[in-house]
Amino acid sequence: MRALALYGTIGSLLVTALATAPAGGATGAAAAPPAPVPHRIEFGRCAAVEHLPSTVECGRLTVPLDYARPDGKKIHLTVSRIRATARGERQGALVFNPGGPGASSMEFPLYGGLPKWRKVARAYDFVGYAPRGVGRSAPLSCQNPKEFAKAPTDSRMHPDAAFKRQKRAEAREYARGCVRRAGADLPYYNSVNNARDLDMLRAALGEKKLTFMGASYGTYFGAVYATLFPGHVRRMIFDSVVNPAPRKIWYQNNLDQDVAFERRWGDWLGWVARHHAHYHLGTTKKAVQQAYNKAAGKLRRTPLNGKIGAGQLQSAFLKTGYNDAFWPMRAEALAGYLHGNPKPLIAQALPRDTGAAADENSNAVYTAVECNDAPWPHDWRTWNRDNTEIARIAPFETWDNAWMNLPCAYWPDRPASAAAELDDAVRRADHPAAARDLADVAGHVARTRIDDVLHGRRGPLDVHTEPGALPPVLLLAAERDAATPYRGALELQRRLPGSSLVTENGAGTHGVAFNDNACVTKYAEAYLLHGKIPAHKVYCAPRTEPLPGQQATRAQHALPGK
Repeated sequence: MRALALYGTIGSLLVTALATAPAGGATGAAAAPPAPVPHRIEFGRCAAVEHLPSTVECGRLTVPLDYARPDGKKIHLTVSRIRATARGERQGALVFNPGGPGASSMEFPLYGGLPKWRKVARAYDFVGYAPRGVGRSAPLSCQNPKEFAKAPTDSRMHPDAAFKRQKRAEAREYARGCVRRAGADLPYYNSVNNARDLDMLRAALGEKKLTFMGASYGTYFGAVYATLFPGHVRRMIFDSVVNPAPRKIWYQNNLDQDVAFERRWGDWLGWVARHHAHYHLGTTKKAVQQAYNKAAGKLRRTPLNGKIGAGQLQSAFLKTGYNDAFWPMRAEALAGYLHGNPKPLIAQALPRDTGAAADENSNAVYTAVECNDAPWPHDWRTWNRDNTEIARIAPFETWDNAWMNLPCAYWPDRPASAAAELDDAVRRADHPAAARDLADVAGHVARTRIDDVLHGRRGPLDVHTEPGALPPVLLLAAERDAATPYRGALELQRRLPGSSLVTENGAGTHGVAFNDNACVTKYAEAYLLHGKIPAHKVYCAPRTEPLPGQQATRAQHALPGK
């Protein structure tokens, strides 16, 4: 499941759950990528398609597609910036990644206008960017956006054999679509290359050392960066931490998420039950669950507005596991639908026609990065066994999560991706302009096959640093986080000696810095502004639970990009 992009944005909800055996020649931390190109980004007016105000300036960063061949094909990443508001207090650039994989931080410079970020914005240029594959940064696509966004869809907590066969066929075709559309470039969309791009960005901004804040998936490739470039780090905040253990990337991490989401779903069920007098959905968790099941059954039989089926209901209510701010909204929608007023559910669950292309692009990047980063089981029997077992104790999200990741069971190796590109070049060879492309592609296929024979299939990077190699970094985590379960923060702290962990006790909102917990924000602010690191482990009391009828604001929550 994709961990969502964190923190609210101005004017929209920022879409965003989870190095690679570095495809393209590197063999882990021992294979040093080339030194960053020492050119500065030329910032100017942002393209209209970015929908950013004139206060934000934009530029372009050029990076190699394949870092093992730095003189080969180049791709271009879009970058955004607002300068520090107090030049006399400036400490450098703060680069932010909100997660995904597949999320952009192009809107991050606007965060400086929010009250909770203003002190930090005085001292730092706020820099956002679209990682490779995202938005206009060498965009990936695996499917026609209209097909990707088709509605209504179904969701089943205990699918039968026929439903499983349908989903397997869809996953296989989706993987094939990724290969057809990306060809030999496909393997180079991975976490190690995301980390290398980040170091190129650091150099292009003129920063000797990087100040970085990563949330959710951003904590993972941020940790990969710390492993590859510990001497290039100034300060790093990891907010809502992915478990970086190689054996967890990514198949096991997704199974762990299923269990954690069941617990958070139970938190919401209990909250609704405690407020039965307001919502009239039942006085126990079981009763509220039955109310939800009733709504799912009705929508499966008769989709609302022709587009809201059980799948859309599930996607909307999954957000209760990401942020408490969704709790009153979703309870109102469920109660309204079952009691004769469908308008709140329509407002919250109806698919957005205008967002189909961005959603498909985000999903394509998510799939490519997770499938490229690590080996996945290719035997359906393994998936079926593991997810059936987990669904017995955690039915809420297990199978939907499996369907999202199942294309990785059919993912091609690098030679297969290169061969697909060669086939396409051959089909186009009748055109004179394609002759040079055919020769280039044929050479690339040969190099890929040789590299694969020499190095073979590699696993995820073993994230860790030696004591003293990395400046102290700050980890932030909520104890009941579902998208990035708490054990991930403990694991990363063990792997990064000298790091400090701030825990929000008894809470589960995904993304805790500069949010609704002043205690956590205090530690994050002190670290960024003064380099102050708290004790090895410190704890903050949970944020206040929402109240029935309370309206969430855009600054309180973000959307998961499933």
